[in-house]
Amino acid sequence: MQNIDWGGLPFGYFKTDYNVRCYYRDGKWGEIEVSSSEFINIHMAATCLHYGQEAFEGMKAFRGKDEKIRLFRWQDNAARMRQSAQGIMMAEVPDEIFYKMVTKAVRLNEKYVPPFGHGAALYIRPLLIGTGVQVGVSPAKEYLFMVFVGPVGPYFKEGFNPVNIQIVRDYDRAAPQGTGAIKVGGNYAGGLKPTERAKAEGYPAVLFLEAKENKYIDEAGPANFFAIKGNKYITPKSDSILPSITNKSLMQLARDMGMEVERRAVAVEELAEFEEVGACGTAAIISPIKKIVDRETGQVYEFCKDGKAGPVSEKLYRKLQAIQYGEEPDTYGWVTFLD
Repeated sequence: MQNIDWGGLPFGYFKTDYNVRCYYRDGKWGEIEVSSSEFINIHMAATCLHYGQEAFEGMKAFRGKDEKIRLFRWQDNAARMRQSAQGIMMAEVPDEIFYKMVTKAVRLNEKYVPPFGHGAALYIRPLLIGTGVQVGVSPAKEYLFMVFVGPVGPYFKEGFNPVNIQIVRDYDRAAPQGTGAIKVGGNYAGGLKPTERAKAEGYPAVLFLEAKENKYIDEAGPANFFAIKGNKYITPKSDSILPSITNKSLMQLARDMGMEVERRAVAVEELAEFEEVGACGTAAIISPIKKIVDRETGQVYEFCKDGKAGPVSEKLYRKLQAIQYGEEPDTYGWVTFLD
């Protein structure tokens, strides 16, 4: 294996040795297969190519100080993938198959799980696609579920240092009663253009507003949004927001720190009242936000004026990471050890 700069890893694709696959045919899931190929063969009329029958998950494996490898809340990822499958009428992956394939992919590529102390992890990408042939708009009868992995560093190159983001009003991430609450590729494709525009204008991410009234905060590009106001942890509630497992974890940690948690509609104007704001998700964990600029109105909201993350965001970030890496006991049952 090539020498890997564990501390300098970007967040991106990294070739490893194996991936695992399982096909759904004739109404049932088949045997789990191991492959060393990075490619899949699918029919040109597969529903994933034409009608968007595609769902995925993002999760991580962590190597602790004790050298043990830990999965974080895999059951939540499995449940969310089932919800995604239900949302676009795909075959659902049972927990047993999901767990077997995830753990098998990690074990087969164990040498790529970053050592403790570098802030890196093994990213795990479960992927479900419609492979059955359809030319009329209808669900496929055949599906492929696969899992591949790769070591990653922080999602934003700034790491835990505060970033600037841009509010966009001329693009919608997802429709109010559409697919925003499930993890399917179409939600992300719709955000590519405004995100790339924002990057060109100096912002690594965008903040989308909900599509119905365009006045409440929805999602921070690839992550959920949260804010701190006094002793409150505030995060948007909407039918078009993906339920982040990281955000769910942070809400629990905030409650146990004695904070009040509010999940509700969050108006853009409230940004002026918040002491700390951030984006959270599996890839970033927490990315503190330094400045939010409304592209249309020019309004600027500033946070982290000393250039550092706020104290509550940092405490939550450190606590969650300590559980994931085994530095603190997992009292929630979130961690699964790989033997």
